[in-house]
Parts: sequence; structure tokens; C-alpha cells
Amino acid sequence: MAAEKPSFETFQLFSTTSAFGIFDDPSSQQPPSIPPPPTLEVHASQVPSSINHNVESVNIDDGLTLLKGRVNTQQVFGLSNSDLVPGKYEGGLKLWEGSLDLIRALLSDIKSDFISFGGKRVLEVGCGHGLPGIFALLEGASAVHFQDFNAEVLRCLTIPNLNANLPGKSHPSSSSSSNSTICDKAEVRFFAGDWSDVDKLLPHVGYDFILMAETVYSINSLQNLYNLIKKCLKHPDGVVYMAAKKYYFGVGGGSRRFLSLVEKDGMMSSSLVAEITDGSSNVREVWKLCVK
Repeated sequence: MAAEKPSFETFQLFSTTSAFGIFDDPSSQQPPSIPPPPTLEVHASQVPSSINHNVESVNIDDGLTLLKGRVNTQQVFGLSNSDLVPGKYEGGLKLWEGSLDLIRALLSDIKSDFISFGGKRVLEVGCGHGLPGIFALLEGASAVHFQDFNAEVLRCLTIPNLNANLPGKSHPSSSSSSNSTICDKAEVRFFAGDWSDVDKLLPHVGYDFILMAETVYSINSLQNLYNLIKKCLKHPDGVVYMAAKKYYFGVGGGSRRFLSLVEKDGMMSSSLVAEITDGSSNVREVWKLCVK
């Protein structure tokens, strides 16, 4: 039987039926001030046995298929039909289109010999399913660290996805005080928390690559995201790959809004890697950012 085709959110990030509403004018109507969940490291052994992690195939490109889980939002968070709950949930249980756009762009740059993940350190920001980070592992990265707003997303989705895509190659480390996960010789770790302070937990090393998909949707978080990138990216030759919609209806963010922040700061340069106009969504883009 053919694998069920993954479903995506296409036109806007958040459900219009969400009980928490849509911020159609972010300049005049802000989400309530709710403290974010605690910042912490999540360990591979903390996957709850009560979660039903149904796996399906995702065809990325000819010859490349990854596995993803489908996890019930109601079961994990007690939420129904909600993609955003301020201070509690940021849509991490959904597979957004940008994740696959990002992997395809990375695959294209690898085939063109522009980049290589072999022996490199990678941070996936706002990882959710974690497929770009998993792809980096399969391409030989020496370390991949996954970050998401919610520890629940890491426990119930990211870690099971990793185990599904690298069967027999990943296991909790019983001898390391860092409780890192070892995939062959790679270091894999998981960090939950808000972008404003999660860097305090991340190892104090520069990442060769920072990967992020669908992270620039809210104008209220763009500065914290950019600050995190500047703190964590390896200088001078680290690279950021960002996949996003050009504009997110209802919340005011988007790739161009984020890039205007980058340009104003003047520390990094940007180049367009791919533009996707397939008619099923508003325009999607993949950008590469480098330190000038």
C-alpha cells in the first residue's frame, strides 16, 4: 500500500478556528504576555511510552525518502485544532512545507559541491519533526543539536523520528555525563526553550551550519531569533539556511521581514537559494546567510 501523502498547512500558519485567535494586525494587537516553558536539555531516554507514534514515508527527492511520525496534538498538549498557544505551543507537531524545501535546497547544494556536512557541527532551530537535522546526520555531520520551543515536541516527535530514520544507530549514552545520544560517531542532543535564552544551554562552540524552516512567522520573535543565530554561528565561515514563506498571513512575519532585520544589522549577507511557486501556497523561499 502506498504511503499516505503528508499534509501541510498551505496558506497561513495558524488555524482560523483556533480558540486563541489570529493577530491580523500585529502592530495593534499583541499576544498576551505569558512566560515561555522552561529551558532544558531533553534526553533520548525520555520518550513517553503512552504516545502513539505512527510513522509514514516522506519522499524528498528521487532516491531520498525520510520517515516522519504523526502525533496527536490533543494527546500531547490537550489542544484541538490549534497551531499556536502563546507561551505554550508553537506548532511543532506539524510538518511544514519549508522543512522539505530546505532539505531539497541542501541536497542540491551538496550535489553541486557547494557544501558538505561531513564532520560539521549543525544546529536545527525550531526543529519540530527534525527532518533537516536528520538529513545532516545521514550526510555525515559530526554533531547535530535539535532545538524546539517545546520539550514535549522533542520527546514525542523529534527523538522518535530520529530513531525511525536511523534504526539501530541511535541510543542513549549511559557513560556520558552529558547524556548525549550517539548515532555512530555523531553527537546528537536536544534542547527545549525560547530563543531568548536557550543559548545558555547550547555548547559554547560555533556551529558550521544553522538550519531553520518556518521560524520567521511572527514579527515578535524575529529579533530573538537573529540574536540566537549571531551567538551560535561559527565565525567567519558558518552558514545559515533558512526556508520560509515570503509572508505569513495573520502574524506579519516572513522571509523578507526577517531579511530586512539582517540587512539593517549589517553583519551578514544573504543570497536566495530557491524560490517555490507551485500554486499550492504563497511564495516560499530558501535563503543562505553568511557572515560578511
